[in-house]
Amino acid sequence: MSYQLYRNTTLGNTLQESLDELIQYGQITPNLAFKVLLQFDKSINNALNQRVKARVTFKAGKLNTYRFCDNVWTLMLNDVEFREVHEFVKVDKVKIVACDGKSGEF
Repeated sequence: MSYQLYRNTTLGNTLQESLDELIQYGQITPNLAFKVLLQFDKSINNALNQRVKARVTFKAGKLNTYRFCDNVWTLMLNDVEFREVHEFVKVDKVKIVACDGKSGEF
């Protein structure tokens, strides 16, 4: 089973809303909508794993909270600097959710 993190993105939310509408109008079954969401999870995880090659480094002024549950790290950071080659961004707060990309979930 793939991680479902990306269902809460703009793309994932739009897909879910569209599927709900199709179910409401009787054009697809809830079972088919469920299968589409599972395929979305697999495809988005695979695409990000295979196609994204950019690297970003970051440095936090403070680690506010952290949690490790079900092989997923959640970090809440304050005063964070992100760097990518020639670009630099500073933010007050950021939440990072990190999953094991090598666990065979993809």
